[in-house]
Amino acid sequence: MTTLPAAPARSIAPDLGLTVLRVLIGVIFVAHGLQKFFEFGLPGTVGAFTQMGAPLPALSAPLVAGVELLGGAALILGLLTRAAAALLALNMLGALLLVHLGGGFFAPSGIEFVLALFAASVALALTGAGRYSLDALLARRT
Repeated sequence: MTTLPAAPARSIAPDLGLTVLRVLIGVIFVAHGLQKFFEFGLPGTVGAFTQMGAPLPALSAPLVAGVELLGGAALILGLLTRAAAALLALNMLGALLLVHLGGGFFAPSGIEFVLALFAASVALALTGAGRYSLDALLARRT
């Protein structure tokens, strides 16, 4: 009787990498959402969106602030990660195309920071949260 070889041990490094990426990108998005709600206030954020030429600023400003705040919190927790990251990627794509594209590449007005957040969000939407997340915990329970 032959025995099958044991499955190779799975490295924790990719999951740790996803956790670091997810949590730190989540913190950035939460900070920007909080800024739009509490530092600028929604009227100030709507005014800024109007000035930048964002479409439907009275609707898009609170929507963007909410996606950043709640989506960022979801990333930190690793909860509904793929959906939250996809929404945040769309958010950053809009910011890139509507606000930053004309500012060149480099910060503060260029695309580099927004592009990095877009890339991180797309990566998380494609990979998911990894094993150190509420998504993984919920998947193990079902």
